[in-house]
Amino acid sequence: MGQDNPWLLVSLLVAGGVVAKWWRDDYLSARRGAPHPRAFPGATPARASALLIAAGGALVLLAAETAGEHALGLAAQQTSITALFGLYTLMAAFAEELVFRGYLVVEHRGRTALMAGIVGASLGFALLHPFLWTWRDGALHLNGGGKAWFSTAAVFAGSLWFYAVRFLPVNPTRSLLPCVAAHLTKNLGVLAIKYAQGFVSGWW
Repeated sequence: MGQDNPWLLVSLLVAGGVVAKWWRDDYLSARRGAPHPRAFPGATPARASALLIAAGGALVLLAAETAGEHALGLAAQQTSITALFGLYTLMAAFAEELVFRGYLVVEHRGRTALMAGIVGASLGFALLHPFLWTWRDGALHLNGGGKAWFSTAAVFAGSLWFYAVRFLPVNPTRSLLPCVAAHLTKNLGVLAIKYAQGFVSGWW
């Protein structure tokens, strides 16, 4: 997503940081026992056990994805990223959770509606990641290779887990913190693997 445009990435990082600061303000108010009446979704405390379960599940998914890529001979087809884009993906771990696991949730309409919303939003989340498509030279290009489908499926599975940790019994406050912890762990892991395999090229 625009990793060839460092100014766009810097702008997104700054904007994400501002929103994260606002979310943190609501979170601190909730911790003090005086929640803001119009607080951001999920700006509530979470148990340490919820964070550990969330991060652990993300590592299991990452291990399965990495093993699958090697088993299918897809590991060498990874895309290269810059260090700045890698930093952006860490901010995206918060921003995407706020949008998808925060706002795009069908609540108070029963379990069936909740589950259908989670699957639908996860499908949209996966398709928004540029694996099955790329925008190049002012035109949309479709990709149908095995790596594209595999990576899209991995993002879909990750999204289901990120939603799950918001609604697990171990997270009774429906905090977004476990979701962010899981997403951040996954993205950090991906960044570390790309770096180890030589797919991080340059600072920006």
